Amino acid sequence: MFFKKKKENANIDFDRLPKHIAFIMDGNGRWAKSRGQLRTYGHKVGAEALGDIIKHAQKLGIKYVSFFAFSTENWDRPKDEVDEIFRILREMIKQKKDSIINSDMRLMTMGDISRLPSDVVSEINDVIEKTKDHKGITVNIALNYGSRIEILRAINNIIKDGLKEVDEKTFRKYLYTSMIPDPDLVIRTSGEQRLSNFLMFQSAYSELYFPKTHWPDFREKELEKAIIEFQSRDRRFGKIKG
Repeated sequence: MFFKKKKENANIDFDRLPKHIAFIMDGNGRWAKSRGQLRTYGHKVGAEALGDIIKHAQKLGIKYVSFFAFSTENWDRPKDEVDEIFRILREMIKQKKDSIINSDMRLMTMGDISRLPSDVVSEINDVIEKTKDHKGITVNIALNYGSRIEILRAINNIIKDGLKEVDEKTFRKYLYTSMIPDPDLVIRTSGEQRLSNFLMFQSAYSELYFPKTHWPDFREKELEKAIIEFQSRDRRFGKIKG
């Protein structure tokens, strides 16, 4: 299987894969509007793209993927659109739950999911619990997430624990991502070139990639292009090579 995979993706160096790729899934509404459809249709097809990307990332050997699914600011969108996003999430969990639990995939979330519909929270927590010891790809979904709030949450919990001074290693333990490495590559689709309050602490040395492709059209080949671009860059982490 490895040799077949290598042959099919000859331009990818499988010895230098990004360990963790984070996705800002932008452009669902614009994609739908360009086709004369409602924004909610874009979210539906965007959910299908998410599933395809997880499968392909797993096939390629990526160990961690994170997805910005719903931000703290997204509550300000029209209620009908918010309700539809959670309906799609509910359906995804219902359809994929058994296959996720029976696979080697691990699910985790970041953000305050307590504000989500209670039935969605219950199902998500059940999948998280039943996959917590899985060793395959880790899928991290950001729901009701904002990086500034995450950082403030960490600071308040540090104060609550009575710590007077912390180093970076200790601070990381208070973040939602304490169990996974920082993203090597952050991809934001649809051409916008900003992080929009996503993993700001964790992305300090991430490579950033901004394809113009809207998220519903971001599939296997687009992921491979992003990885090839990542591998073409010289990552120095503030140091000088030579």
